[in-house]
Amino acid sequence: MACSIVQFCYFQDLQAARDFLFPHLREETPSGTVRRDPSKSTNWEDDGWGAWEETEPQEPEEEGNAYKTPKTSWLQDCVLSLSPTNDLMVIAREQKAVFLVPKWKYSDKGKEEMQFAVGWSGSLNVEEGECVTSALCIPLASQKRSSTGRPDWTCIVVGFTSGYVRFYTENGVLLLAQLLNEDPVLQLKCRTYEIPRHPGVTEQNEELSILYPAAIVTIDGFSLFQSLRACRNQVAKATASGNEHIQPPPLAYKKWGLQDIDTIIDHASIGIMTLSPFDQMKTASNIGGFNAAIKNSPPAMSQYITVGSNPFTGFFYALEGSTQPLLSHVALAVASKLTSALFNAASGWLGWKSKHEEETVQKQKPKVEPATPLAVRFGLPDSRRHGESICLSPCNTLAAVTDDFGRVILLDVSRGIAIRMWKGYRDAQIGWIQIVEDLHERVPEKVDFSPFGNTQGPSRVAQFLVIYAPRRGILEVWSTQQGPRVGAFNVGKHCRLLYPGYKIMGLNNVISQSWQPQTYQICLVDPVSGSVKTVNVPFHLALSDKKSERAKDMHLVKKLSALLKTKSPNLDSVETEIRELILDIKYPATKKQALESILASERLPFSCLRNITQTLMDTLKNQELESVDEGLLQFCANKLKLLHLYESVSQLNSLDFHSDTPFSDNDLALLLRLDEKELLKLQTLLEKYKQESIRTTVRFSDDKDGVLPVKTFLEHLEYEKDVLNVKKISEEEYVALGSFFFWKCLHGESSTEDMCHALESAGLSPQLLLSLLLSVWLSKEKDILDKPQSVCCLHTMLSLLSKMKVAIDETWDSQSVSPWWQQMRVACIQSENNGAALLSAHVGHSVAAQISNSMAEKKFSQTALGTDWEALTDSWEALSLDTEYWKLLLKQLEDCLILQTLLHSRRSPPASKVSALQAEPLPRLSVKKLLEGGKGGIADSVAKWIFKQDLSPDVLKLPNKEKDLENPDEPKEGINRGFLEVSEVEMDLGAIPDLLHLAYEQFPCSLELDVLHAHCCWEYVVQWNKDPEEARFLVRSIEHLKHILNAPVQNGIALMMWNTFLVKRFAAAAYLMDKVGKSPKDRLCRRDVGMSDAAVTSFLGSCLDLLQTLMEADVSRDEMQVPVLDTEDAWLSVEGPISIVELALEQKHIHYPLVEHHSILCSILYAVMRFALKTVKPLSLFDSKGKNAFFKDLTSIQLLPSGEMDPNFISVRQQFLLKVVSAAVQAQHSIAKDRDHSEEAISTSFEKDQDWPVLAVDLAHHLQVNEDIVRRHYVVELYNYGVDHLGEEAILQVHDKEVLASQLLVLTGQRLAYALLHTQTKEGMELLARLPPTLCTWLKTMDSQDLQNTEVPITTTAKLVNKVIELLPEKHGQYSLALHLIEAVEAISIPSL
Repeated sequence: MACSIVQFCYFQDLQAARDFLFPHLREETPSGTVRRDPSKSTNWEDDGWGAWEETEPQEPEEEGNAYKTPKTSWLQDCVLSLSPTNDLMVIAREQKAVFLVPKWKYSDKGKEEMQFAVGWSGSLNVEEGECVTSALCIPLASQKRSSTGRPDWTCIVVGFTSGYVRFYTENGVLLLAQLLNEDPVLQLKCRTYEIPRHPGVTEQNEELSILYPAAIVTIDGFSLFQSLRACRNQVAKATASGNEHIQPPPLAYKKWGLQDIDTIIDHASIGIMTLSPFDQMKTASNIGGFNAAIKNSPPAMSQYITVGSNPFTGFFYALEGSTQPLLSHVALAVASKLTSALFNAASGWLGWKSKHEEETVQKQKPKVEPATPLAVRFGLPDSRRHGESICLSPCNTLAAVTDDFGRVILLDVSRGIAIRMWKGYRDAQIGWIQIVEDLHERVPEKVDFSPFGNTQGPSRVAQFLVIYAPRRGILEVWSTQQGPRVGAFNVGKHCRLLYPGYKIMGLNNVISQSWQPQTYQICLVDPVSGSVKTVNVPFHLALSDKKSERAKDMHLVKKLSALLKTKSPNLDSVETEIRELILDIKYPATKKQALESILASERLPFSCLRNITQTLMDTLKNQELESVDEGLLQFCANKLKLLHLYESVSQLNSLDFHSDTPFSDNDLALLLRLDEKELLKLQTLLEKYKQESIRTTVRFSDDKDGVLPVKTFLEHLEYEKDVLNVKKISEEEYVALGSFFFWKCLHGESSTEDMCHALESAGLSPQLLLSLLLSVWLSKEKDILDKPQSVCCLHTMLSLLSKMKVAIDETWDSQSVSPWWQQMRVACIQSENNGAALLSAHVGHSVAAQISNSMAEKKFSQTALGTDWEALTDSWEALSLDTEYWKLLLKQLEDCLILQTLLHSRRSPPASKVSALQAEPLPRLSVKKLLEGGKGGIADSVAKWIFKQDLSPDVLKLPNKEKDLENPDEPKEGINRGFLEVSEVEMDLGAIPDLLHLAYEQFPCSLELDVLHAHCCWEYVVQWNKDPEEARFLVRSIEHLKHILNAPVQNGIALMMWNTFLVKRFAAAAYLMDKVGKSPKDRLCRRDVGMSDAAVTSFLGSCLDLLQTLMEADVSRDEMQVPVLDTEDAWLSVEGPISIVELALEQKHIHYPLVEHHSILCSILYAVMRFALKTVKPLSLFDSKGKNAFFKDLTSIQLLPSGEMDPNFISVRQQFLLKVVSAAVQAQHSIAKDRDHSEEAISTSFEKDQDWPVLAVDLAHHLQVNEDIVRRHYVVELYNYGVDHLGEEAILQVHDKEVLASQLLVLTGQRLAYALLHTQTKEGMELLARLPPTLCTWLKTMDSQDLQNTEVPITTTAKLVNKVIELLPEKHGQYSLALHLIEAVEAISIPSL
C-alpha cells in the first residue's frame, strides 16, 4: 500500500482545444505523419471549395514570424482551472477559452471511462485588447431539498488584464462583470467552508480574493453566492420571457491597498485568526513599544501573505471591524428586453448592451472605490530572491512558496518563519494532500487507552506536500513538516499540476456533516497522453517507522515481492520463507495484499501456492474469532476452493482416457436426427466451406489448447456467495478458460461425466458452463471440422449440462421459449464461425428434441397408462415453440454458411491490377449481422465480394445460363454461344459459378439479378468516390447499371448516383474548363476536381453513359411495373437500414429535357478532354437560360432554351463541332510516326470509345447546327487523311452533294499540286508544261501543306476525281476544271504504269 498515481479521466479531443487556442499550431504537420495528397480526396462531401484552395503551395514565412509554440508544451502557456468536483475544466489563453465537461463513454477496450469533451468554446473579452490572467471553477451548492449540499452548477470566475472580474455559467453565458480596481487582475483564489477540526479553531468564512499589483479585494462568500444564484435565475427567466427582473442583493467586499512592498506576484488569504495572550503582548510591544496598552480580549484579524520582492514574503494583518464593507450594486449581464435605465442605475457593474450603449459605457467607466491602506507588518527580507507562487495547506497552518532560485520553502503561517527548504525545483508547481486516518485500518491486536490508540478515538490527519518539477518530469510527495519523501513518479515534462484549495461554495456546518462531496484534492493534467491523474497517499506513510506496525508490514511486503522475483533452485526453502513472511504480517489488509501477490506469481508451482494458502487458512481458523478478520478468512477460503478446482480439472485432463466406440455416418445421422440425404447435404456444405475457408485463413499451430497457468485461472474466476463467476475478461481469455475445462472432453481425451460433476460441485452455474462450452466450440472451428467425432462429444456434454438442476426450469411449458435453449441459439446467431455454429445448432436441436420428448413422455404416460408408448415415440416428435425456433435457426445458419462460403471464394489467379481498396479483407458474416443489415444486407455483402474480386457483370448471369442449358425445352444454340463467349473470357473463375448458383437458390429474392446489380453498382461508385483515380471503378459501376433490366430501379439508382457522387465533380470540371478555355492540365484538375486529367476524361465519359442510361430508363419506365421486393421466409425478421433498391424506387421522375440538356454539356466536356481541344469555353456555347439550368436537380422543371438561337451562338457551336470531328478523325487515322505518348495513352486508356462523328451529328441536331455541314466536314477530313474508302461510305449520308463536290475538288487539287509541284521531278515538270494553263494556274494556288496524308496513290486520287465528276452537275462552274483534272490524273498515272 504505497503511494500511487491513478488515472481517472481522459480527454476526448484535446487537440481540438489546442487548435482553437493556438491557431498557428494547427497548420503544422506532425513529424512522422504524411500530409494528405490533395489529389486524393477521400470524401467529396467533406472537402469544400476552400479546402482545395488551401492545398496550393504557400510562400515561406520570414524567420522573424516563424516562431511557434512547441506542440507538447502549449499547456504551460494557458490559464488552467479544474473544479474540485471534477465536473468542469477551463483552459484559456489571451481572449479565448474552452470549457470542458466530463462524459461517460466506452473506451476501445469496452470499459466505461470518463472523458472530458468540449462543452463550450469562444472569446471572453469584452474590451479590446484585454486578456485572461486567472480563472476559477467554483461549484455552488444546491438549495433543493432532495439534493441539499450537493453541487448544483459551476460558476467560472475569470480575471482580465483590464481589471474586470467576470462570472460565467458552464455554457459561457455572462452573469456578472465587476470592475473593482483598474489594474490587471493577477490572481484569483477562493476559500470555502470547512468544519473546524478542534473546538479552539476559528471558524472561517467563505470568500473570493482577488489580487491586483498593489491591492487585495475580498468578496464575502455568502453575498457572492446569493448574487450568483439571483443572476442565474434572471438569465433563465430573461431567456424565457425577457421582461422579468429580480434585483439581486449587493455584493459586500473589502479592498486593501498593500503598502511597503515592491512587487507582488501571488498571495494567500489565511482567514480570521485570534492571537494567544503572549503573542498579543509580543505584537503590541513590537508595534507600540513597552508602554503600549493591551486590550483584555485579543482582537480578531484577517491575515494575508504575499510573495514577490522586497520583501520576498510579506505578512499583512487587517483588524476585523476597522473598516466597513463596501457595497457594490449588481448589474445583470443578461441579453434580455430590460430597459436601459436599469443598466444606468447599476454603478459598479457592466452588463449586456447594444453597440451604441457600449460606447457610452466605455467612456464613462464605473466608479472605483479607493482602497484602505494596509501596511506590511513583517516579512522575510531577501533582496535577491523573488517569489513566484504560494500555496496554503488545507489546515491553514503551513504554506509552500516557490522562488526564482529553484527553491521550495515551507512556511509556518502562524509564526511567520521558514521551517524547511528544498533545492533544485526550478519552475516547480506545488499542491497539498490532506489524508484522514481510517479508524478501521488500525491493528486490531493493539490495545491502548490513549485517545489515538483507541478505535473510538478521533481520526488523525496527515498533510503531504506534492511538488511537480517540469524540468525533470518528476512528481514527488513529501511528508510534512520534516518527513521524508514518500513517493516519486516519472510523469513527463509538459504536465500541469492543479490544486484548487477549495471545495463547494454555499455549505454550512449542518450540511457539511450530512454529506461529504467527492472531490479530488490534486490533479495532474498530461497533454501528451491526454489524461487527468490524481495521487493516492496512504495515511500510514506519515507515521514514523518506530511507531508504525503498518510500516513494518510494508517492509515485509517489499521483502516478499523481492523474494518472488528471485530465481531459486530450492523451491522448498523459498516456500518456507514465504510462509513465515506472510504469517508475520499483522494487518489483515496487508496480509491479503501479500497473498494476492503470491498467487499472482508465475515462478511458484501449483503445490507451493496450495500449501501456502492452506497454511494461512489453518492459522486463521486456529485464532480467536474476535481477532480474525472475516474478509481475509473468506478470501482465503475462496482462493483455496479455486485451487482445488484447478487441481481436479488438471488431473482429469492428464488422465489417459480414450473412447473406443467406433463412429460412423449412420451414428452421426441418428445422433443429429437427420436422414441420409440431409446428412449428405450437410457434409457437402461443410466440405465446401472448409475448402474455401482454408484458402483465406492462416493458422499457426498451437500446442497449448487445454492448458492454462494457475495464475491466469485465479485471475479469471471469483466467488460471490458460494457461486463461482467469471470476471470481465477478453474474448481470447474467455476461450482459453473454456478450453481448459472442455477441450480434452471435446476431443474424447477426458471423461465428460467426471468433468461436469467436478465443475458443478465447484459452484459453476450450468448457464456459465454452457457459455464457456460454446465459446470454445465456436472459436475452434478448424479443429472441429477436421474431427467429426467431436460432434458426439458435444452432444454428450450438452445432454449432461441440460440435466443439471437449474439448467432447464421444471415448470417450463412446451409452448413457451426456454431461456436455456435461447442462450445457445443467441450464441449461434452471434458467431461468425458459421460451420461450427451450424453443427452446434444441429446438436442443440437434437438434445432439445430428446429432452422435450422425454418430458412429453412423462406427462403422457401419466395420463394414458397402458398405451404402447414406445410405438408412438418412434413415429413422432413432441411439438414445442423451441422446436420451431431451432428449425428457423438451422435454415438461417445454412443460408449464412453458403453465403460465407461464396465470400471466401477467390478467382485464381487474382485480377492483374488490384487496388488497395480491393485488397482489404471482407468482414466475416453472422446471422446477427444479416438480421441487422436490413433487406439489402445480403445483396450488399455479395456486392462487396464482387468488388473485391473485380468480377465482370456478365459473370453474375453464368449460374442462370447453366440452369437454362439444363432445361431441354429452351432453344440451346444462342445460349450455348453466349455461355461459351463468357467462359472464354472468365477462364479463371474456379468454383465461383457453382457457389453463385447455390447462393441464388438459397436467396431467390435477396439475390435477384436486378437487386444484385443495383448493389454492385452502388458499391463500385462508393469505392470510386474514396479513390477517384481508380476510373475503372466508375466504368464498372455504369456497366452494372446498364445490366439492370427493371427501368424504375435503373432510373432510381442512376439518379441517386448522379446526385450523391457525380454532379458536384461534374460542375467543378465544367467551371474549370470554362475558366481556362481548354482542356485543363493535371495540376488544375487535381486542385479543382480532385483527380488527375486522365481520370477526369474517363469520369466525363462515364457521366455521359450514365445520363444516356437515365434517359433510356425514363422512356421505358412507364411501360414496366414496379418490382415487388420480397424476402425469404427465414429472413422476414430482418431489421436495419432501408435497402438501396427501396431508396431507388422512391426517387421522383426525372425531367427528360433537363437530363438531355446536361447530356449535351457532358458530351462537349468529354470531347474537350478526350481530344485536348484548345480555345473552347464550353459554357459559352449556351445562352443564359441554358447556363442557369445546369447542375440543378434533374427532377425539377427548369426554363430551358427554346426557339431560334442567336446566329452568333450557332456559329461558335459549328466551329466547335468541326473541331471535334477533325480531332476524332486525326486520333483514329493519323499515321504520323512521331505521335506523342500522351495521345497513345489517351487512345489506349479506354476499353471502348464513342463513335464521335455520329455523336457530333447528334449534337448538331440539338445545338441547332446544320447537320449536313458536320457530315461534309467528316467526309473531307477522311479524304484529307487518305482514308478514301471510308470517305466514299460517308458520302452517302451527305445531302448537299454539290457543295461537298466543290470541297473535294479543292482536296484533289492539293494532292496533284503536291505530286507535281512539291516533288519537282523532271517528269513532273514536263507533265506540268503539257497541262492547260488554267489548270496550271489553279494548281499553283493550292496549298498542299494542309494535306494530312500526302502519300495517297494516284489511282486512289483518280477515283476521287471520278467521284467529284459524279457529284458535280454539268452546269456547275467548276465542272470543266474537274474534266481537266481527269486528264491530268490519267497523264500522271500512265508513266507509273
